[in-house]
Amino acid sequence: MAPNRRLKRVVASQPGFLKLKSSQGVAGSAVHRKKRLNKNKKKSWNKYSDINDVDEFLQDIRHQERTTGGLLSEKSDESLFFLDVRPKTPQLAAVEPVEEKTGRRKTARPLRIDLILQLDSKVPPPKDVLAYQRPNAKKLRRIAQKAEKLTAKGVVTRRQKRLLVRPKLDDTAKKAELEPNNNPERDYYDIWRQESTSTADPWFLEQTGKMRVKRPDRLNEKPSVLPAVEVISAGGSYNPDFFSHQALLQVAHDVEVKKQKEADKLEKRLAVKKENFATEETIMMEQVEGLVEEEDEDNANEEEEDVSVGGIVVAVKKTERQRRKKRAEILKAQRRQAQRIKSDNQQQLFQLRSIKTSIKQQEEDTKIKQIQRKRNQEAQKAQPRRLGKLKFEPQDMEVQLSDELAGSLRQLKPEGSVLKDRFKSLQKRNMIEPRDRAKFKRRLKVKYQEKRAFRAIT
Repeated sequence: MAPNRRLKRVVASQPGFLKLKSSQGVAGSAVHRKKRLNKNKKKSWNKYSDINDVDEFLQDIRHQERTTGGLLSEKSDESLFFLDVRPKTPQLAAVEPVEEKTGRRKTARPLRIDLILQLDSKVPPPKDVLAYQRPNAKKLRRIAQKAEKLTAKGVVTRRQKRLLVRPKLDDTAKKAELEPNNNPERDYYDIWRQESTSTADPWFLEQTGKMRVKRPDRLNEKPSVLPAVEVISAGGSYNPDFFSHQALLQVAHDVEVKKQKEADKLEKRLAVKKENFATEETIMMEQVEGLVEEEDEDNANEEEEDVSVGGIVVAVKKTERQRRKKRAEILKAQRRQAQRIKSDNQQQLFQLRSIKTSIKQQEEDTKIKQIQRKRNQEAQKAQPRRLGKLKFEPQDMEVQLSDELAGSLRQLKPEGSVLKDRFKSLQKRNMIEPRDRAKFKRRLKVKYQEKRAFRAIT
């Protein structure tokens, strides 16, 4: 084999020998060039990049972590090598395999199933993060730290105050349960009573918000004393008697008269008064306004200046005698006022009986006003209140004239709407606010376009 290799080397060294894979170019032959690849894209980079060395390096690191529990370069020599200087003792010889009497060789190695179950990696298992997490752990930790700071300062929190003022539990119920059944003086026990299933403290449930809050009594009161369904009078029947029907017509007539009066009053207020109409004289005055001669205005201004100059008041200094006289008059008026007050107080002593009578009369008037106020309040409960910007307007009365009455139910024509009647009843009983029908307002203007086919026909 060796002579053949030596022969090939000798032949290759001879001049004129052409190699099959030569890097030197020869005349008339193309030079072999390395293929140029674009690695500017992720797909091309992954396809043409050689990462075998990186994979081998990572695989070596993982192998070291599995076998030794870390990198060999980071471990000390004492943990990797040791010097075995122990002599061969009978204890060590006992571990070696021995032959039984039967001639079979018994090994000391463990079973295959035990080897499979043993850990073959020294990498610790990943930490279960979810096992250590608690909901709202950061918030609870902050609350605990704040409680420790308050305790160190000696501050009592609101929760601790509630626990301090918490009433003690009554132990009578527990004593009654432990009481023997043969006691004739025990309390009566009803076997059919409904016991509460909740065993927790009601005070604790109320403080923690787990107990239902008691509903206020004012929410149980009805907003109006009116019935849900109002029955129409006897005159509204399909076949009423004459007097009942006439009474209903009179009520409807009064309602219409009242509406007409209000409309006339409004029209009268909005009407223009006769003296406010324009006449020929007022029209002429408006047209001539601003054309008056300026001489009259100048004369008027001069007169005003004379009056203003003549109206200046010159202060005259009082003498000492005048000041003493003025002071004496003030003191005399004060003494006179005090004397009058004193005499009035003395006079009231003789008017005690009349004062007592007037006070009694005032108290009676106050009681009468209170009674009248209560009556008005009771009457106001039956009236619709102002719940919104609109005022309640009662529904029009559904009345039939004498010639429109039907003699039987077959000929009776339905009138009104049940839905509208219920809606008005809710408004009248102060359960919903009066409302108006929503007005439709178009946002965009509708554009009408005449199509070509329609234009051809017309």
